[in-house]
Amino acid sequence: MEAANLLYRDPALYDVIQSDSTGAGMCQTLIEMYRPDARTLVDFGCGTGRDLEILAKRFECTGLDLQPGMVDYARQARPELDIRIGDMRTVRLRRCVDVVTCLGNSLAYVHDNNEITQVFATFAAHAQRGSLLVLCSPVAPITSTEPMTATVDTPSGPATVTIRHEWDLRTQINTMHRHWVLTSGDEAQDEIRRRVLLPRELEQYAERAGFEVLDMIDSSGGRLAGPTAYTVARYT
Repeated sequence: MEAANLLYRDPALYDVIQSDSTGAGMCQTLIEMYRPDARTLVDFGCGTGRDLEILAKRFECTGLDLQPGMVDYARQARPELDIRIGDMRTVRLRRCVDVVTCLGNSLAYVHDNNEITQVFATFAAHAQRGSLLVLCSPVAPITSTEPMTATVDTPSGPATVTIRHEWDLRTQINTMHRHWVLTSGDEAQDEIRRRVLLPRELEQYAERAGFEVLDMIDSSGGRLAGPTAYTVARYT
């Protein structure tokens, strides 16, 4: 998956930059709407556990991530959480939960059709009748090629990042090229490749695994319009 991502190589930096994530809040809103009695939750691709920390105030949670460095950091930063190394294409916890989540675009790092099918099989393996699946993933490409520069607060001070997007229609992969200028003056480059599953395509993967899609909403919580969607589905 995306070990080339600078933020995966520096989990502390990742944790700070993700501090304004609304993923956990959106996830809780959807759970309250469609499964308010839910008690147990498994999050695939939990990263440093920032969203899981919020969800754990409401649910009995387990988090899994493929990157050992992220898991090690999460265990040190949030030792109260149950966070494990696991590949969402193959991992089996041998138990079912009320809610299965995959937030932070984690699903988009699986590019191959067969492997996406494997991931949905993993979701289904941890679900029982009535369980919810909540996903956050890109459902439309970013096609603009104009570079964008922003200032990012980091633990060592402000850094500058210039971002350029590239869209490959044949593979449905959006590549984000980033050039970082850190506070120290050091420079770094990385790239992130995300597979875009269009809404009907995403719905088909879910249905084949036994899930009925209940809703897809924009990251702002409204009608689906932006490149990223929150999808909620029920295991039938």
